Parts: sequence; C-alpha cells; structure tokens
Amino acid sequence: MDKKDPLNKYHTVAFYNLENLFDTEDDKYTLDNDFLPESDRNWTPKRYEKKIYKLGTAISGVGPEGANDAPVLIGVAEVENKKVLGDLIESKQLVTFDYDFVHYNSPDERGIDVGLLYQKEHFEVTYSESIPILLYTDEGLRDFTRDTLYVNGLLNGESIHVFVNHWSSRRSGINETSQKRIKAAQTVREKINTIKANEEDPHIIIMGDFNDDPTSESVQNHLMDTDLYNPMQKLLTIYTGSLNYKGEWNLFDQIIFSTNFFDYKKGTHSFASADIFDEDFLTQWKGKYKGNPFRTYTGRKYLGGYSDHFPVYIRLKFNT
Repeated sequence: MDKKDPLNKYHTVAFYNLENLFDTEDDKYTLDNDFLPESDRNWTPKRYEKKIYKLGTAISGVGPEGANDAPVLIGVAEVENKKVLGDLIESKQLVTFDYDFVHYNSPDERGIDVGLLYQKEHFEVTYSESIPILLYTDEGLRDFTRDTLYVNGLLNGESIHVFVNHWSSRRSGINETSQKRIKAAQTVREKINTIKANEEDPHIIIMGDFNDDPTSESVQNHLMDTDLYNPMQKLLTIYTGSLNYKGEWNLFDQIIFSTNFFDYKKGTHSFASADIFDEDFLTQWKGKYKGNPFRTYTGRKYLGGYSDHFPVYIRLKFNT
C-alpha cells in the first residue's frame, strides 16, 4: 500500500543501534581515531558509503512482512554527528520517504550520540531537548555518557512524547556499571513525571539501547510503573533477542509506551503489535555465529555487515 494512502492506518515506530556510524573525518574533540582511513580498522570512504547503503536498506524495510512502508519514527544510537544522519536520510533507500531528524551532540568521550528520524509527512516536531545523565566517579568527577534525547511532536496530529536512549554499557562489568543505568532510568522517570504533572493523559514512547534487558533492575524498578507497558518483555527467549553475546541472547533494544496506547479514541494511535526485525539478510549466514546480527566489525576485523544489533519496532494503528 502506498505510504500516502489515507487508508494506510498502521504506522511503524522503530529503534536501531547502528553500530558505530562514524564518518571518515577526524574530530579533534572526540575519540574517533578508530574510525579513520589510516586507523587499524581502515575505515575508508568506500566502507562508510557501503554501511550507509546497508543501513538505509535495513531501515526502509523495518516492519511486518508486506507492510510496504518505512517507519514514521525511528530512534537511532551510535551516530557520530549530524553529517552521518544527513547522509543516511539522503541515501537511495530512504530519500523517497522524506525524513528529517533531531540530533544534539552529547558529551560522550567517543562522540557517539542518539537521534530521531521522522517522516515529515506524518510527524511535526514542536519541542526537543537533550537531557544529560549526570554520573560522577568516586572522586566526584563527571563521568560523561550519552544524553537522552527528548522530542515532543505531533504524530498524524496527535501529541506524542518520545525519549531516545543509549544507556551506559556493561563493558566494565554488569554489577559494576548497573548504577549508571539505574541513574539513566531515574532521569527519564523524573522527566515523565514532570510531563504528567503538566499534561493530562500524555502519550509517551521510550525507546533505546538500555544495555539491560526488560527484566533488569534499571528497567523494572526504576523506569516501569503502572502507567507504562513494555511489549519487549515477551520477545526475549533463549532463541531470540536483538543482540547475542557469547552465545546468549539479550534484548537491550526496547520500545516502551504509556498504557493509554491501549485506548481506542478517534484521532489517536493504539498499540497493534511489537517485534524484533531479524530478517535473514541482517544475519550471519554461516559459521559458528550463524543467525546472529551481521555486524560491520568484530573487533578490528571488517565483516561488512549492517550492525551488531537487530532493530526493534512497534506497530500503531491510527484510529479514524
């Protein structure tokens, strides 16, 4: 069905960690030296263009089979700057959908940020801001990480509040870093409470790479409440997830929303379904990692794939 067909009442909202979408130019203010043409990874313009092409292909297809529409909203993580987002939305696979994006530079030392792509036909931004996650070391020094992106806008005329997250990694150990993700969850929860204090029955979508599963303490105890629903909790199994680490699946990539998306009122959106977009073309097709996300690099070895994460998505029905 054509994306401009008014009878197309279903819309995809997605999230995708793009695995180090860096340009090939040196930014003297960030630690981007691993992604330069002269680096050990040999990150050349040709490889960059190939990744843009592949990510555009993936994003344009996110959704259920036969939907024939790209996401109206897609949150992204691990993007270096506005340039890479501009190149992505101007790619051959995405340019016809007329995307724009919201992006702020974060203080993350590696220079990776989050962003929100949106189809201008369906979404109008009314307000946006970058929300810092205030972390400190034992010595009282600021521990910089990715900001959370907050965007308020009109999705097909309905006011929607969107949060795009990329919480602190587990690289130094799950328990050693858990407080960082708890702090991120608390920060988002505080903003949600502020919105609810100023607006009656707001529609809220929280998406991102939480570096925690739906059942982890940060999500369950510090973000979730009776006003939110997490459809991703049912999608994580021993056989499925959005990323695989040492043979075990995780579902760090999640989309959570306010429970009023279960209501059916004219001029609003209601929840229809949720899934992991793990189509065969996004997977390793052979070897011991067969079925895992087909990533761009493993360590410093170039594989030429899409990302080390699968996209996740929800489908919303617009009630007419």
